[in-house]
Amino acid sequence: MKIAVISDIHGNLEALAAALRIIKEQEIETTYCLGDIVGYGANPNECIDELHSRNIPCLLGNHDEAVLDLSHVKRFNKYARAAAEWTASQLKSDHKEFLSHLPLSLVSKECTFVHSSPDDPHAWNYILSQAEAQRCFPFFTTPICWIGHSHVGGVYCEDGNTRIVRAGKRYLINVGAVGQPRDGDWRLSFGIFDTEAWSYERIRAEYDVEIACKKIMDAGLPHFLADRLRVGI
Repeated sequence: MKIAVISDIHGNLEALAAALRIIKEQEIETTYCLGDIVGYGANPNECIDELHSRNIPCLLGNHDEAVLDLSHVKRFNKYARAAAEWTASQLKSDHKEFLSHLPLSLVSKECTFVHSSPDDPHAWNYILSQAEAQRCFPFFTTPICWIGHSHVGGVYCEDGNTRIVRAGKRYLINVGAVGQPRDGDWRLSFGIFDTEAWSYERIRAEYDVEIACKKIMDAGLPHFLADRLRVGI
């Protein structure tokens, strides 16, 4: 069967809608969301609705946590802080309730799913190198651990060398970000994994970024949050 793994939607409805269309076209059986549904973008309520209506299992991200308790924004830069405060003021009560019940990790279909890192999910550590990935392997027992958080995709094998996903090896895989990539490519990013063929494909796709940017500016959010979407930073 095929599964899709999405992460870091960040209130970007246009990017999420495009990703979900691709997932439907490819007849994916199950989709998992690694968290950070909200923050930065102008459609937090609508993004939650899209995931909830499809019964997509979701995890808690640090931005999801922050809008529930604004004391956490002290860790954020000024743009993330402004977005979290705006999002908290916009979220419907039932959507806050939805976020409040999200787990930090999940094990399903011989995979581990976590927003940041499996060693300490609530510490919100970033995995950006093989060395950082290497220390995480003792903290999960499944063949693959799926992560997001950094907004930068990557495949890390336990052997320290392999970059192509193959059966018989263990991997930490970052699927990148649907709503705010930061690898210099503005296109949305997520992963599709075939559990039978044991093959992984990272999807990059265009979406209507200008509408997403206009919504951010119309909402009175910092213009930087729109500008960065156009260049993938």
